[in-house]
Amino acid sequence: MTPYVLHVDMDQFIAAVEVLRRPELAGLPVIVGGRGDPTERAVVSTASYEAREYGVGSGMPLRIAARKCPDAVILPVDRKAYDAASAVVMTTLKSMTWDGDPVVVGVLGWDEAFVAARPPVDTSDRDPFEFARQIREQVLAATGLHCSVGIGDNKLQAKIATDFGKPRGAYRISSETWFAEMGDRPVTALWGVGKKTAKRLEPFGIETVRQLAEIEVDRLAAELGPTMGPWFHRLGRGVDSSPVSDEPWVPRAHGREETYQRDLEWPEIPDAVRELTTRVVADIDREGRPAARVHIKVRYPNFFTVTRVRTLKEATNDPVALGEVAVGLLERVEQDKPARLLGVRLEMVPPEGGY
Repeated sequence: MTPYVLHVDMDQFIAAVEVLRRPELAGLPVIVGGRGDPTERAVVSTASYEAREYGVGSGMPLRIAARKCPDAVILPVDRKAYDAASAVVMTTLKSMTWDGDPVVVGVLGWDEAFVAARPPVDTSDRDPFEFARQIREQVLAATGLHCSVGIGDNKLQAKIATDFGKPRGAYRISSETWFAEMGDRPVTALWGVGKKTAKRLEPFGIETVRQLAEIEVDRLAAELGPTMGPWFHRLGRGVDSSPVSDEPWVPRAHGREETYQRDLEWPEIPDAVRELTTRVVADIDREGRPAARVHIKVRYPNFFTVTRVRTLKEATNDPVALGEVAVGLLERVEQDKPARLLGVRLEMVPPEGGY
């Protein structure tokens, strides 16, 4: 049998951290985003469950969120507070044992992680729901925050199962129950499949998870590539062979974006791009790897967004040189409208030994 994998996801993490600091907000609709000012251009980072009942969701413009939920308490983003809370959560998970055996924790971000017994321990004969209960209790005791736990035979199943258990619960999806749980759901219910990918699958007549699983893999490979085609097919079948690993994540790139409070006219944009590039160079300097490719993003007032990229002949971390490359990419962008948002992303050379 296959050992269990558990996925731990903090419930409404950012909003919960804010409520923990301000207990008087418990039970109220809370929205966190930008500088907490809905008259400024910013998006929702997270919303409490109470605010979500009004249709507020992550990524929504803050002004629209305030319109949907006029009684909401709107707070500014406080990254240091979320970093500190996340550190306690992950330390708690890493300190746990499953029936006396150490666990491996694969951190996914601020508020989620995979947990499994450290190989070669086999947990297939243990009660994963009991361990999920222990996780929820210990995280709550250490942080005052609630979490939900998904259980699966692999990471894909566990990740998806978490949503079924929210809030403050646990749920299991296995290879045996995969199609009963997921078969009739849209492909966008799969981890890693978004709206754009769903559009790519439509010409095949694929709308559901079952249809993705049943299509001939050779057909997907021929149309989508020898790597992506079989990968999509495995997703449809609920198959994921990747192990839970506690190896630190090594970023391939760093980037910065800024939504400006007023649209920038084109004479202002080159200097803004140079300033963003300098900030990103500081990020890659901390990685100790120079940039090999430069990406820019320009979003117009109508929200139409374009990206451009250039591969460097020689990798560098010179902010002036990289800034000029980024500015040069603007020549490949339509300049008939001002810019609402600008972004610069620097893709670094691989680390020694590869990723």
